[in-house]
Amino acid sequence: MAAIFIQTLPFFMIIALGYGAGRTGFFTPQATAYLTKFVFYFALSAMLIRFSANLGLREVFDLPFVLAYVCGSVVVYLLATGIAWLRGIRAEEAAVEAQCAVIGNVGFLGIPMLAILMGEAAIASVMLVLAVDLIVFGALIVVVITGTRDGRMRPAVLGTVGLGLLKNPMIVSIVVGLTWSALQWPIPGPINEFLIILGGAATPGALFAIGASLAGKSAERPHVAGWLSFCKLVLHPAAVAVAALLVFDVAPYAAAVMIAAAALPVAGNVYMLAQHYGVAAQRVSTAILISTVLAAVTVSLVIGWVQPLY
Repeated sequence: MAAIFIQTLPFFMIIALGYGAGRTGFFTPQATAYLTKFVFYFALSAMLIRFSANLGLREVFDLPFVLAYVCGSVVVYLLATGIAWLRGIRAEEAAVEAQCAVIGNVGFLGIPMLAILMGEAAIASVMLVLAVDLIVFGALIVVVITGTRDGRMRPAVLGTVGLGLLKNPMIVSIVVGLTWSALQWPIPGPINEFLIILGGAATPGALFAIGASLAGKSAERPHVAGWLSFCKLVLHPAAVAVAALLVFDVAPYAAAVMIAAAALPVAGNVYMLAQHYGVAAQRVSTAILISTVLAAVTVSLVIGWVQPLY
């Protein structure tokens, strides 16, 4: 376990470096925004295109895997929603809290870290987790919030969700890479080197951007954020593990990657959605901060726990 913690420590050290740069003002919020944009639209996209271009659709899509991840996530999602309702908060706030409980930082933290710690073979499973998060739960929160505010479900909401997915560079990159793979075209040498160099900036850039963005987050309702962090770091991987290993009989290695991905801290895009809709943004900010700090230990514990599976 100590060896795994030492392996994960450099990733969180880069996050801490970014946090220090942001906290001291050396890295301004504007600089953080531009770095995040570079990673999101360019570096991470290059990494995803290169990885997915070397995979086939059959290697990526696994129905038992999807069912296990969705079912395990839904259990925690409903639990977080139920606890929120018992506290008497609004449905849209409950939806945001439930999102915190199941949506991890798969794009910026999971893809670069798990590819290194668990091998490049983990990329297919991590991309599938990312796709489920974006397509299923990313759509769900938009539907719940807009439906609650309008009092009914409008067809235009589905168009908004679809357009959002089409504009997401991570989804676009995966589709482009898988399409290239399906056509069985070799990647020309210069383009492959271009993708390797550009994609190489994704890991340090994403981790630094996570830390710098955390520097600007302030605390609100830390007891609620602590509960949501517990859901994300402990209950979510536990529920996914039960679904993958005991219910849907997912292949051991894929199950290990799925569980590790479920153990990641709350994703930054949950904050972006909360801020966009004006719902509990400070609470989400606190949950991201707490879960990211604790993840330095909990992610190592989870990866150590699943290691015998592969």
